[in-house]
Amino acid sequence: MVLAGMATRAGAAPARKIGYAIVGLGSYATRQIMPNFAGCEHARLVALVSGTPAKLDQYGAQYGIAATHRYSYADFDRIRDNPDIDVVYVVLPNSMHAEYSIRAAQAGKHVMCEKPMAVSVAECEAMIAACRKAGTKLMIGYRSRFEPYNRLAIELARGGHVGPTRLITAEHGFPARPDQWRLDRPLSGGGSMMDIGIYSLNAARYLTGEEPVSVSAVETTDKSDPRFKTVEDRISFLLRFPSGIVANCISSYSSSHNGYRVIGTQGWIDMEPATPYQEQSMSIRKDGVTTPRTLPPTAKNQFAGQLDHMAECIVNGTTPIVPGEEGLADMRVIEAIYRSAAERREVAIRA
Repeated sequence: MVLAGMATRAGAAPARKIGYAIVGLGSYATRQIMPNFAGCEHARLVALVSGTPAKLDQYGAQYGIAATHRYSYADFDRIRDNPDIDVVYVVLPNSMHAEYSIRAAQAGKHVMCEKPMAVSVAECEAMIAACRKAGTKLMIGYRSRFEPYNRLAIELARGGHVGPTRLITAEHGFPARPDQWRLDRPLSGGGSMMDIGIYSLNAARYLTGEEPVSVSAVETTDKSDPRFKTVEDRISFLLRFPSGIVANCISSYSSSHNGYRVIGTQGWIDMEPATPYQEQSMSIRKDGVTTPRTLPPTAKNQFAGQLDHMAECIVNGTTPIVPGEEGLADMRVIEAIYRSAAERREVAIRA
């Protein structure tokens, strides 16, 4: 996709901000993503897509989106004719990610898609293929990769700050409220593992910089709880990595967790909380001494950071640090986790 009037040399500033269309006006889009365009240098909100006319009116008025740039799902494909739209950000229930990402690519638009990327490996592969065929970029919304404390944790863990990593513990969960699409398998593709559990899984992968080779998983779900008629509650899973690192992880819809710890031969790096929307906290124990690590405030938060990153990749012709292949890698592991829990045995993870 070629943008008229856009600078394309490395490091160049865009002649105009990259235009995003947000598809799906649920709480995450309206409370976290859309307000943070205000902090972007290179990205702007230019269009909205929703099946609820009242939401289109409300948020269209709030963000100054012209009526010509407000779309229903029925006329979504008309985005092809709107040159202001460069990127389509898909923030829909999981089972709709593949369809709208593929249609966006077919309309000639770059794609940002929320995690999980899709509900199966096959869908992830189809999304990657569609964007490759269309010549558009595909990025997955792993916001923590643009958050300063998590970026530092990656640098310290991979750099051996507390010695070579031997063990990672990662625990993410929250009490799920009833009557939401995340508890409806046809829409979500699964329970906590397809939602909050991805933070434990993705952290284990980005802190090691490796891909796990096998997994052992155990599911614990109270089927008498009406929330869990079709999806799982808790899954505990153990990942084995090629270097010998082991990651012990938890995903839960009935208990509160948000943290990880990287344990090396000389101490540990602790993040608690690790991946909330704000107020991350880090402490490090090395050579018998535990100290907090506090970073200075940044001008751009993780949400604005990921929006701008995609914009810069488009302008400079570079690949996002979290491309479609990153979402595919997570989904391969998730399918193996479900298989291990169902078969009650350790299973290999293969590309």
